[in-house]
Amino acid sequence: MSPLSVDRKPDATAGPIDPDGLTMVAIRDGALRGRDVAVLGFARSGIALARFLVDAGARVTILDQRPADQLAGAIGALEGRVVTLALGAEADPAEALRGAQLLVSSPSVNPDFNTTEPRLRAALLAIRASRAAGDGSAPALVSEPDLFLRLCVAPTIGVTGTKGKTTTASLSAALLAEDRLHPVLLGGNIGTPLVEHLPDIGVDHRIVYELSELQLPTLSRGTTVAVYTNVTSDHLDRHGSVQAYRRVKRRLAELVDPEGALVLNLEDPVVGAYAGLGSAPAVLYRDDHPTPGGLGVVDGWIVAAGVERLPIAGGGVAATGPGGRIMPVAELGIPGRHNVSNALAAIAVALLFGIAPDAIRRGAARFAGVRHRLETVAVVDGIRFVNDSMGTQPDAVIAALRAFDGPIVLIAGGRDKGIEMDELAREVATRASAAILIGESAPVLAERFSAAGLRWIEDAGDLDAAVRRADEIARSLLTGVRDTPAESASGAQRATVLLSPAAASFDQFVDYAARGEAFRAAVTRLERERRATGSMPWEPGR
Repeated sequence: MSPLSVDRKPDATAGPIDPDGLTMVAIRDGALRGRDVAVLGFARSGIALARFLVDAGARVTILDQRPADQLAGAIGALEGRVVTLALGAEADPAEALRGAQLLVSSPSVNPDFNTTEPRLRAALLAIRASRAAGDGSAPALVSEPDLFLRLCVAPTIGVTGTKGKTTTASLSAALLAEDRLHPVLLGGNIGTPLVEHLPDIGVDHRIVYELSELQLPTLSRGTTVAVYTNVTSDHLDRHGSVQAYRRVKRRLAELVDPEGALVLNLEDPVVGAYAGLGSAPAVLYRDDHPTPGGLGVVDGWIVAAGVERLPIAGGGVAATGPGGRIMPVAELGIPGRHNVSNALAAIAVALLFGIAPDAIRRGAARFAGVRHRLETVAVVDGIRFVNDSMGTQPDAVIAALRAFDGPIVLIAGGRDKGIEMDELAREVATRASAAILIGESAPVLAERFSAAGLRWIEDAGDLDAAVRRADEIARSLLTGVRDTPAESASGAQRATVLLSPAAASFDQFVDYAARGEAFRAAVTRLERERRATGSMPWEPGR
């Protein structure tokens, strides 16, 4: 991406930057040139913000409580751009923010979150109080996703939910990409900040934006379409109660563009109640006969009942096959009954934007899922290794357990998120043959799973040891079940080793993706050893 014009002459007389006055046209014309902007947090969002702002001519200060030796990769990602770094515990947030004309933050940096570093939180609360009292010199605070939505000229599709949002967002993007006239970008909570792509985004683009409970409370702007998979409970360590978490989640529905639409899961009572919010029409979906204007499943087919295209897509009823048919459920490329619901939501998005039913059918059949979510890494002598590292809360793990026939050996554990585990424990005892536990939450999970009736529970300590022990157990469970080696290689009888942690990753890994990659690496090492001995057939993941 080519940088915007840069002029570093400071404008000492200018006051705070009004984010309501920013547009991409204004930024190209120099609205940020020579202005002092502080970037709070130096992870993915902070890196993208810094690059975008420096390229726009701003004088950028980056504040992060981690020391420089832990941020070498982030500093290198600036690719020589000149910034001021305020890093480590010795950096005083109040001093670092002095003179800033705008504050932009990673979503995790929020004065309303008790997880924000205490000194930084105090400094931000003081600035917010000064603005509320009418102090004209106090800068505004905007988050990376809020800044993106303020400046983006293309239609946006916001996808949120307690579980399923990454699969739904990814499939939505894949289906929209069937229309070659409208380029598609996928980003947000899925791991790709989009703010630095703004200079290249035009009105013909379609932007699919996954939004989490971290990002939603920072938003002042909504998306064109708001998609909800479900709202149960998660991240109670940050929000304190289920009610507070649900208040955060409904934010996207409250802000949706009146000329857009809400796409809502009618089978989730919390989400279904959002249909009355605002003036945007609602497209309801469920795993049953569709309601008028919605989607459902009839006789094994996904069907639509008069879904109206968005005005920007020409309006009128979206095209379907006879009887509203779109595609057979059996043709979906993603496994598991729960993914039918995710597919319904994504297909609703495609219909709103006028994607033809044959293109939807083709794209949904081709879409095999996302990395770290029910991802088959390999099949080694009838043992299927599944990476579901994104399964950090009970509902997701329950869905993963129900996606496969037994025997299943579950690998779970990590940092406890303070979530009720009783239903998960019952499902583990019913669906899993054994559980191999890792990380800080292993003792708690062992107690819960045992109380629910699971008899085979082991603590492996780390992930590599867990993979090896799970493989041994899975092979022992198949002993005497298969009749021939050919049956083993064909997959006629399989066991599944499922990494679905029901916990955060931060005790042993930087994030769920790093945990998933460690699982893939452990499986790859195991597979190479088996192939080297020539003792076991192998199939690649698919």
